Amino acid sequence: MRVYTNKEELITEIKQRYQKYIAEFENIPEDLRDRRTDEVDKTPSENLSYQLGWLSLLLGWEEKEKAGIEVQTPAEGYKWNNLGGLYQSFYDTYGEETLDEQIQQLDKKVIDLCAWIETLSDKELFEPEQRKWATKKAKWPLYKWIHINSVAPFTNFRTKIRKWKKIFL
Repeated sequence: MRVYTNKEELITEIKQRYQKYIAEFENIPEDLRDRRTDEVDKTPSENLSYQLGWLSLLLGWEEKEKAGIEVQTPAEGYKWNNLGGLYQSFYDTYGEETLDEQIQQLDKKVIDLCAWIETLSDKELFEPEQRKWATKKAKWPLYKWIHINSVAPFTNFRTKIRKWKKIFL
């Protein structure tokens, strides 16, 4: 996993990877948003829904902890060893939106994510055990949680969308 030297580097990486990722959706027509292929595990709508779901959870964990509410990760009623139902809840929650609506929501989530990162001290961002929700078995610092839910999928899913586009467009 990539290591960052400061929050500005992390924010820059998020924004750059996100812009490349979201650009892949520009020419996908709405009537193909739910088109499935065996070669790619998510439709374009599911891909966006997945991102919306994880960024919402990540920001929600922080909001809940700040409000003094005990955070259950990954989400209430879901366990880390069985995420299929959680992913389906993302698809159900965001999948009825058009691709443009999903993109607009995701644009806002990325802005909110970067704004949150700006508020974090280096200690909060780079040292483990700074949040109860991040102090599970892995005891990752916040930047790892942020990276794995933004930079990593923006990078990896971009390839999947490209593959999907080669099949259908």
